[in-house]
Amino acid sequence: MNGVTISFDKTRTYINLTLNPSEFSKEIDIRQVKTELATGETKRLYVSDAALKSACDTANHYFKTGDNTVVQERVGERRNAEIEFRIPEDAMTANLVITSPYGGKSPTINTIKSLALKNNIHRGLGSRVIEAMLVEARKSPPGTIIERTVAKGLPARNGRSSRFIPLVPNALERILKPQTNEGERVDMRNLGEVICVKVDTPVLRRTEPTLGRSGFDVRGSKLPPIPGEWVEFRKGTGTVQADNDQNLLMSSIAGMPKYQDQTMNIDDTYICNGVNVGTGHVNYEGAVLVNGDVTEKMQIKAEGDVTINGFVESAHIESGGDIIITEGAMGKVNDSAGEFNCHLIAKGSIHVQHGQGIEIHCSGNITVGRQLAYSKLHCGGAVIVGQIDKPMGNLFACDIVSQDRIEAGTLGAVSGSMLKVDFSPGFAQLLERKDALDELVRQLRENNSKHKEKIDILKSKKVPKELKTKVAEALEMFNNENALLDWIESKVLEISDAKVQYQQDIKLIANKKLYPGVTAKLNNRNWRSEREYERAHIHYDSHQWHYEPII
Repeated sequence: MNGVTISFDKTRTYINLTLNPSEFSKEIDIRQVKTELATGETKRLYVSDAALKSACDTANHYFKTGDNTVVQERVGERRNAEIEFRIPEDAMTANLVITSPYGGKSPTINTIKSLALKNNIHRGLGSRVIEAMLVEARKSPPGTIIERTVAKGLPARNGRSSRFIPLVPNALERILKPQTNEGERVDMRNLGEVICVKVDTPVLRRTEPTLGRSGFDVRGSKLPPIPGEWVEFRKGTGTVQADNDQNLLMSSIAGMPKYQDQTMNIDDTYICNGVNVGTGHVNYEGAVLVNGDVTEKMQIKAEGDVTINGFVESAHIESGGDIIITEGAMGKVNDSAGEFNCHLIAKGSIHVQHGQGIEIHCSGNITVGRQLAYSKLHCGGAVIVGQIDKPMGNLFACDIVSQDRIEAGTLGAVSGSMLKVDFSPGFAQLLERKDALDELVRQLRENNSKHKEKIDILKSKKVPKELKTKVAEALEMFNNENALLDWIESKVLEISDAKVQYQQDIKLIANKKLYPGVTAKLNNRNWRSEREYERAHIHYDSHQWHYEPII
């Protein structure tokens, strides 16, 4: 370009631009100058757009006015890489920021480590990350900003409080994990040792709290941990602390162990070889263990768990805990009234190996070993037919009300007998609670808003000494009201989350086959199987039931 000269200073650090208007044939175009600067030795150097524009504008002005004054301007320079460390307030990390050089020098890893020490970074510095950043900076265009975390502190690990380790299993846990015979075959009849424990049997171990582990930040400051705390035994019935070990809980009576909510109870156990007309009905305040069958029209009522190592036929069994039937349960149905004469009612969960013609009510889960048919079920949990880890049993011709998944190998039957599953009652309870809480929150918010106006007026007034006590009481009541409102609003959020979770939990899972005649219901949303499906998953999402094959 005529009249344009690009040169370096003596140190070859700065770019000088000389513009001679007397040699111009026309006004100089700044884009042409930029193109020239982007080639040759100046292509990786820093160029100031402001300085370049100022020089070109001045020279063009001289050209138009006939002034031959030569314009000289320093428009660029060679810049080394820029290094910066950024450390947050907690000093648990340190970020390195590298601005790639404009034709200048890049730092070495030793230089960066020295700068880190000057920035009070003494621990947790990673050399590999820094080396990778330097390689990236050399390959990147000039002026590229690269930021990475190069140093990390170690957070203190707080100590763990005492934990409780049951030394004896609950009866339901044992029945769901049958023992293994030789050859690794599972024997559903082999339930291990007898469920009852003798007096002075260790039943619960408390572990000592740990001190935790110290940590550090990148500045090298030590971060002390919070040690764990001793958690006191929540002694249940029939237990006592060991004399020679304060971390061991012993049984003080012979009975059936039950560990729940960090509390170990030993229920005084009634043991018999069967319940029939010879023994009469059983009504017991503790647990009941029947090593035999329960015959027709017999009753068992117990405050604790009921475990029956036998068969139940057309009987009434009621438990304040779990009901466990290691064989089957069977009853008859009065076709005219639709009533069942075999009832299982429990506040906990219920397990039966196989069943037909029974009515079940429980607050927990219903687990079935092999098959359940022609029955009526009402539970607060899931219904699982088959082994817990892979349910492959059969479930058909039942009327079920549940609040969790229904899972089996086969749902329904070839004959098309109806299998009805209704998830509505549990969801309706959640909606009722949510509506009640929403109304309560609305009323509290209205009252709180009115009280706030009154409090604001009080605060703006000069209160006489004799009324200051009453004003303080009013402020305290207002603060308590705010705390109550916050607590109830948190409960509203919890129940909203529970509503979403409920819809995610309810589903039908057939691990082998799903036959026609299977229905699922949630309020007014229904799904019905009109054909035979291979392994199927029926779930509820976006106010609709959906079918998906299990792959």
